[in-house]
Amino acid sequence: MSGDFTYLHTMLRVKNLDASVKFYTGLLGMHEIRRHEVTEGKYTLAFIGYGEEKTHTVLELTYNWGQDEGYEIGTAFGHLALGVPDVRATCDRLRAAGAKISREPGPVKFGTTVIAFIEDPDGYKIELIERKAN
Repeated sequence: MSGDFTYLHTMLRVKNLDASVKFYTGLLGMHEIRRHEVTEGKYTLAFIGYGEEKTHTVLELTYNWGQDEGYEIGTAFGHLALGVPDVRATCDRLRAAGAKISREPGPVKFGTTVIAFIEDPDGYKIELIERKAN
């Protein structure tokens, strides 16, 4: 049964689509793959990621027109996770570019994997996990 499913995307509601796209593309190196404006529904979708949707899981950013106050981050949502070769260097680069580092680089509690957390413009947490090249 598991072969029947493909993980397509994660959706986040954002209060400022341009600021969120700039954060994910400018600071995290993703690319805007496509954008779809739904006039009747009064919302815009931007799909971003590291590759085309046919071969990669992507992030769907949803902007509901007029919802500029933002959203409460739900208690069930945890975080997005990105693998990077060097967490400390990545945090240094992101900090210099204005990103908020909410957990400084260091080993995960009770383990040795090096992680850090940053936050996007809406306060969503993104875990950076060190993945050394083999």
